[in-house]
Amino acid sequence: MREIPDSAEIVVIGGGIIGCSTAYHLAKMGKKDVVLLEKGQLTCGSTFHAAGLVGQLRSSSSITQLLKYSVELYQGLERETGLATGWKMNGGLRLANNAERWTEIKRQATTAHSFGLDMQLLTPKEAQEYWPLMDIDGLLGAAFLPTDGQANPSDITQSIAKGARDNGVAIIEGVTVTGIDLKHGRVTGVQTSAGPISCDYAVNCAGQWAREIGLMAGVSVPLQSVQHQYMLTEPIKGVSSDLPTLRDPDRLTYFKEEVGGLVMGGYEPDPIAWAEQGIPENFQFTLLDSNWDHFEDLMHNALLRVPILADVGVKQLTNGPESFTPDGNFILGEAPEVRNFYVGAGFNAFGIASAGGAGKALAEWLVAGEQPMDLWAVDIRRFSDIHQNVEWVRNRTLELYAKHYTIAWPHEEHLSGRPYRVSPLYERLTAANACFGSKLGWERPNWFAQRAEPKDEYSFGRQNWFEAVGEEHRAAREKVAVFDQSSFAKFDISGADAEQSLSLLCANDVSKPVGSLVYTQMLNNSGRIECDLTVARLALDHYYIVTGTGYRTHDKAWIMQNIPAQDRVTLYDITEEWGTLSLMGPDARQLLSELTDSNVSNACFPFAHYREISVAGVKVRALRITFVGELGWELHMPIEHTGTVYDALMEAGAKYGAANAGYRAIESLRLEKGYRVWSADITPSDSPLEAGLGWAVKLKMDTDFIGRRALARAKQQPLTKRLACFTVDQPDIVLLGRETIYRDGLPVGWLTSGGWGYSVKKNIGYGYVRNADGVSTDYLRSGNYELEVACERVACDLQLKTLYDPGMVKVKA
Repeated sequence: MREIPDSAEIVVIGGGIIGCSTAYHLAKMGKKDVVLLEKGQLTCGSTFHAAGLVGQLRSSSSITQLLKYSVELYQGLERETGLATGWKMNGGLRLANNAERWTEIKRQATTAHSFGLDMQLLTPKEAQEYWPLMDIDGLLGAAFLPTDGQANPSDITQSIAKGARDNGVAIIEGVTVTGIDLKHGRVTGVQTSAGPISCDYAVNCAGQWAREIGLMAGVSVPLQSVQHQYMLTEPIKGVSSDLPTLRDPDRLTYFKEEVGGLVMGGYEPDPIAWAEQGIPENFQFTLLDSNWDHFEDLMHNALLRVPILADVGVKQLTNGPESFTPDGNFILGEAPEVRNFYVGAGFNAFGIASAGGAGKALAEWLVAGEQPMDLWAVDIRRFSDIHQNVEWVRNRTLELYAKHYTIAWPHEEHLSGRPYRVSPLYERLTAANACFGSKLGWERPNWFAQRAEPKDEYSFGRQNWFEAVGEEHRAAREKVAVFDQSSFAKFDISGADAEQSLSLLCANDVSKPVGSLVYTQMLNNSGRIECDLTVARLALDHYYIVTGTGYRTHDKAWIMQNIPAQDRVTLYDITEEWGTLSLMGPDARQLLSELTDSNVSNACFPFAHYREISVAGVKVRALRITFVGELGWELHMPIEHTGTVYDALMEAGAKYGAANAGYRAIESLRLEKGYRVWSADITPSDSPLEAGLGWAVKLKMDTDFIGRRALARAKQQPLTKRLACFTVDQPDIVLLGRETIYRDGLPVGWLTSGGWGYSVKKNIGYGYVRNADGVSTDYLRSGNYELEVACERVACDLQLKTLYDPGMVKVKA
């Protein structure tokens, strides 16, 4: 039996490249009591058969930064450890065979420029000069990232492992983790085949076994193993060691050089799940049987691009299962179910590219107790109970695998596993021609078709819903609109210390009288924004919190983990128990008055207040607030009465022109009003001061709150970035977010969100303008601005005032 220590501060589970990188970075950060356990030998799971491509560009700036760091680490690793890594920065090509793909690549190039990556657009002939074996028939263009590369997965893992050992990490092979010890919802140790180890932290980097390890702690890690194949050819004349990697997404294939030959793999439209009944015992350094029939279509596509493949021998067709996730992003962070249980898993076949940065970020998260930057795209708290459904996870994961190389359309909705959860209005809204989207399992109306089939038709231009959404937008601006927002996450917080606890968590003042409604952020210790929500005070010891659908798990976990243990507080998640209808527009008061005996005049029911009223005979929690910039109320009622209230609103509202409206209209309306969206405009990388939300922070009060000290310090220094609004007059331009902001010809940031404002008749974008020496109002005003959209510069105007109703006259009427 292997000898293991009785205790350690941190136990990392899994000896693939992710586990080794996490342990390495923990040690680099001064954590010397770290043990890494591997049930077999290092790399024996899926790392050993990985293809080893290292691309850097992702749609998130933070994830792109992680991948850029991976490259920086790999460049110097052999020098540090003395072990070869197989790393080479040979660049990467990406091809476009049709106009829509070429638009996507140009938009990706703009995203790269926004995030500080060099991405060059090439003609077909220029691309062929980099890759002479390529047939360029039908090719429209290509992009080249010179700092992309490739590595030998096993060698680079062993090199990272040596770096970890050199810095004090104990790496123990041949020891299986059999259980996780918990006490009061916190990790206290791990059980192993060689005995127990008491510990303060457990880090689950177990790859395809991460779901199984998670279940030992009561933690959901939604993964599905999928068969992934690639072939290796005999040496080919003309294949040099510095040949760039090549991705041909329209033909679903990728290529890289290896020992003078080519590796070719891809992503089939009909993927095959693996280990649906569990991973076999002792599955180490093991491959699956080659499946040439399944690989045939990829081979056909590859021959069209690289005809010489028809004349060379194939050494091997590797079929190695890898773990994939239901949204195509990997999983990182502290589990919401258990304190001090961290996860780094589900790398969707780009684990080698991600490992350096992901391991560093996970180590920083553990040491600081909060994420080091905006990592929402990979945050484990983005999941919910739907992701505990194994069949749902499998189906959605296979759908996303099949879409790995398809065009990533703006506003694209996935189709598998739907409908999963619906509001009581689902059938009514279906009959009203709603086109639904899905968020965390909820079916939600995105838009309503007036004269066509309610179905999205995707493109990079104006999509088929553009005019219909305009009508919904105008209904909210000019008459009255009803939005079904029953999917909102909703929490009741009660107890003798409720005010005390929430005052500590909330940056704004929630100690206001009963009946008050407060918009607030919750900050981390760095003064950055962790949550963005509304808090209604129902009683002295009772609050009602409403937050976005997708943030349910995240916000609940943040609140629960930061309420002091001694406080007498109880939190109930009542999301499914309450429906929500938002009644918005200049006629909202007249309509509501017809259905209630309560006085809803501005004098009796002012903005930012809560009242319990009766609507159509139903007791309703009425919140006078808006996310669309109009007079209105959110009406929250027991879920079984949602249909009654909706029917009454639509019947009484007919004479006012009341219209159904969806989430696409909400997006347009909120852009005109300048309301921020968490995970886009405001994130854990941003402070309220930078986001223009300083007015919602109680710094002038003598009340402590999480993040106060960091914000107070920041207030004494010049802001180095500020959220700003930009408009573009040309209607043929489409802003989506991530477009580069240029000031006086130099890049200073990128758009965090973008869209069309139907009332102002302009494209609207928001983004942070950055300057190390400070971003004052004078600095903003003195610049000339442009936006890069799909690699073309377009003129734009900086807007320092809210575009719509800057005086809040309509909202507070």
